[in-house]
Amino acid sequence: MLGNARLDTIVFLVSQLDRTVAFYRDALGLEVELIDGHDGALATAQAGAVSLVFIPQPAKVGDSPIPVFSIDGGIDDCLDALVAHGVEITTPVSMAPDGGLTFDFLDPDRNALSVHQPGDAPRRR
Repeated sequence: MLGNARLDTIVFLVSQLDRTVAFYRDALGLEVELIDGHDGALATAQAGAVSLVFIPQPAKVGDSPIPVFSIDGGIDDCLDALVAHGVEITTPVSMAPDGGLTFDFLDPDRNALSVHQPGDAPRRR
């Protein structure tokens, strides 16, 4: 399923995007980019090989951050395999802000996890 996936993104749900941008840019020294996505504005930063994505959205403690596993294709097959193992899917396969596909699920302790595949990759393998 995710044995060949890369953990390459962490998504943070933030209450105030401008405050978050200032913190990661000014306090941590990261280069932060504002982006207009299909659901509104968001921000990204690079921390080594890991992308940080900041989405303005109300969240309670435990909803964020969300580790995102990146796969090269077969997102529907991945989802089907997780469902077959009894994994709770919280968001079905849908469009990601970058035009790719994504879905969200929970681990046994109800921590949110996500899978992403680029827009040009096949949905099934």
